[in-house]
Amino acid sequence: MAYYINLDKLSIEAYQEKLKTAYLPPSRMILKEKLEERFGYFESIGLKNVQELIQLLKKKEQWGELLKAECLSEEYLKILLRELNSILPKPNKIRDFPGISKETADKLETLGIKNTLKLYDKVLTASDREELSELTGIDSKQILELTKLTDLSRIKWVGVTFARMLYDLGIDSVEKAAKADPSELHQAVNRLSKEQGIYKAQIGLNDIRIFVDAANEVPIEIEY
Repeated sequence: MAYYINLDKLSIEAYQEKLKTAYLPPSRMILKEKLEERFGYFESIGLKNVQELIQLLKKKEQWGELLKAECLSEEYLKILLRELNSILPKPNKIRDFPGISKETADKLETLGIKNTLKLYDKVLTASDREELSELTGIDSKQILELTKLTDLSRIKWVGVTFARMLYDLGIDSVEKAAKADPSELHQAVNRLSKEQGIYKAQIGLNDIRIFVDAANEVPIEIEY
């Protein structure tokens, strides 16, 4: 069981195919250009999977060699690395979730559980959650709520506020997020945001499409 997508198993070819159909923000549309040429180059230098590609791009001292390839540019490499890094979202802090009390966060922190990554392995099954409830004295219903917020946090770009909104809308797991209708969810999210004054600006339909797309890449592992 893993919090993150296994990037060792995501081949360069498979990631190229994902980019072909992926919904991307305007600032990242460069990633759809020269796809076959650029990813063909990555394969030609021996890269087999996305994990190897990330490791290479993080070594900025090697960019000089990469930039000798006519199909690559510094702007492209920067945006590609940014997109790849977003696949593995930064864990959310338990105490930052709206609706989660300081007392609950403190109880979990006594066990070294400060964020969703640390909580994940403790809540995978109903028996795991019952054990954690007994150990911490946190009500089993709240443990389940935290489990669902943790599950949603595995999707890239889902922070504590958006995770809470999704939970309140009944999109309370990766599986439900992956099956959500983007248009319907777009309307529901903006309606809730307006009612509760959560965001100043509306969330775009393309942003919701990106979210649903991302949810479909996350393994469904938590047992409910």
